[in-house]
Amino acid sequence: MTLTLADIRAAHTRIKDRIHRTPVMTSEALDEKAGARLFFKCENLQKIGAFKARGATNAVALLTDEEAKRGVVTHSSGNHAAALARAAKLRGIPAYVVMMSTVPQAKVASVRRYGAEVILCEPTYAARVSTANSVVERTGAVFIHPFNDPRVMAGQGTTALELLEDVPDLTDILCPVGGGGLISGISVAIKSINPEIRVFGVEPKGADDAAQSLAAGRIIPCTAPNTIADGLRGTLGELTFEEIQRHVDGIVTVSETEIVNAMRTIWEVLKIIVEPSGAVGYAPLVDGQLDMPGRRIGIVLTGGNLDLDTLPWMTPAKA
Repeated sequence: MTLTLADIRAAHTRIKDRIHRTPVMTSEALDEKAGARLFFKCENLQKIGAFKARGATNAVALLTDEEAKRGVVTHSSGNHAAALARAAKLRGIPAYVVMMSTVPQAKVASVRRYGAEVILCEPTYAARVSTANSVVERTGAVFIHPFNDPRVMAGQGTTALELLEDVPDLTDILCPVGGGGLISGISVAIKSINPEIRVFGVEPKGADDAAQSLAAGRIIPCTAPNTIADGLRGTLGELTFEEIQRHVDGIVTVSETEIVNAMRTIWEVLKIIVEPSGAVGYAPLVDGQLDMPGRRIGIVLTGGNLDLDTLPWMTPAKA
């Protein structure tokens, strides 16, 4: 079950015609503010507006014909949901998506636009899991986990392949951490290609299970996440945590205020839309928490899907 660079390269070959090769953006103003060179990998401009298109497309492409005809099911806060719905539509198979009742309506609408059946559940991870299990029993569809799946992890790792092709002399990468699918795939790719590049995860202080788990050497579940970064409220999976332990150099936590400031700065300076979860990778730098002078830093902007009627700066952020 160990993820390899070969898995990630094969995934990229498999999905590259079905995803965007997203741009890498730079800003002299943000470089000057950080005292470093910053390279933003814009997965907010990916298909469905998030990096999740990579993993879901790879996972669905790898289904056998017998599995595919039964359809696919998942539970997701939104971006994996839309990604799986899109991947299923591309293959012409049914998709069933369990979503918490509190997710932004824009994300629910995105899933439904791809023709998936949406099943709403109570806003807890346990409810997501139990409801998805019920859907599997009812439909016989194949469950595809949002992150704890080698096929998904390999697809997410293709982000790093493209980033290193565009900016081969990076010294560091900052990557948001939720369930760990993205950072596990990215860290395997990065450390396999150039072990000298440091990989740091970034997560909200109100959902800091990755930091706690890495320090403890075991998974500490995120039972009561409290953050506006709704895509980062999940708990690490066994497979993703193994790769994080092997390859990730550290986990940085950021406040809600830092997340909002990062999000707003990206909107104002780069002129692109990112959601709170998507801005988390930049958050340690925007207010100077993380000092990395002279470094060449890749920052993954993971997504750009959010409810424009409830932007976080419309109400004061929590400390």
